[in-house]
Amino acid sequence: MRPLEGLLVLDFSTLLPGPLASLILAEAGARVVKIERPGRGDEMRVYEPKLGDDSVNFAMLNRGKQSIALDLKAADAVEKLTPLIRRADVLIEQFRPGVMERLGLGYEALRQLNPKLVYCSITGWGQSGPKAHTASHDLNYIAETGVLGLSAGADGAPVLPPVLAADVAGGTFPAVMNILLALRQRDITGLGTHLDIAMGDNLFTFLYWGLGSGFSGAGWPKPGGELVTGGSPRYQIYRTSDDRHVAAAPIEDKFWENFTRIIELPEAMRDPAAPEAEAKAAVAARIASKSAAEWQALFAGQDVCCSIVATLEEAVADPHSTARGLFTHTLKAGGQEIAALPVPLAPVFRAEPTRGIAPRLGETTDPLLSL
Repeated sequence: MRPLEGLLVLDFSTLLPGPLASLILAEAGARVVKIERPGRGDEMRVYEPKLGDDSVNFAMLNRGKQSIALDLKAADAVEKLTPLIRRADVLIEQFRPGVMERLGLGYEALRQLNPKLVYCSITGWGQSGPKAHTASHDLNYIAETGVLGLSAGADGAPVLPPVLAADVAGGTFPAVMNILLALRQRDITGLGTHLDIAMGDNLFTFLYWGLGSGFSGAGWPKPGGELVTGGSPRYQIYRTSDDRHVAAAPIEDKFWENFTRIIELPEAMRDPAAPEAEAKAAVAARIASKSAAEWQALFAGQDVCCSIVATLEEAVADPHSTARGLFTHTLKAGGQEIAALPVPLAPVFRAEPTRGIAPRLGETTDPLLSL
């Protein structure tokens, strides 16, 4: 039995943070019902590339769910949803603060119908504060919380990240964690709660080291000046002779000693007292003397904490990914079947590899609303 079997989740969210959160709950056994607007549905459905009628992004994030198409502004919308609300265990919404209240679906109204409901609101800046109603995307959250400012490219400008850190790490994961905590609390008290998940708030956790330095008076971190921002030869990306890259992280002395021995770094540059800029340049010169394949062969089986920077295609095909079964689950949409998105659930909490099907817009509207 998957641990969340028997739980009903109503998901009013769109795009990424909320749908990924409800996907994780679904993979753990919960029944997830998406509430979508008629005609268009979740905005993610229209993204490119397509997998059948909808986008592959939508299929990736919404496999195994059910879909209701309902105009939430209609006079009878709340009445139609009331039977489901009374039975629901969890509700996820991602509107700006106040929208659900105006629709008659705010927490205070719904807890009168269902005191056990765990009501999770995911927003960029939270339910209160000066930025609460500010429109933002992932790039804005990492920009305004200091994360982006600590990255720097060759020209010193911040580097555009390829991952949606605020949406997933600041929104989805805290939402799932707090939903599970709230369900555990409900086991004890019999009552649900309202969860205020703010993506911007949650990004500060990732900068624990910088906050500690700043708060303690040791100085606020700068891009290119700290251990993990490029200030040390022991935590760097170095170019190879064939224009690939080595991600080198031999931070501890034992790893540094192995690394510098293998790359034949001059003795003077191995000394921890060596000027960092000179040591970085010396390491860069050595790494630039061989190809990525040559370095990969030399580092193989050695404790050096070094990796060849892989493409996504290479990472998916890595034998370790295959051995871990990361892409054994599949999803089906539009007559096509592809590997499903891996989710961070321990295998013990998931069913054997399954085929998830992405829901067509409103396909379960009538049966679910007629209960």
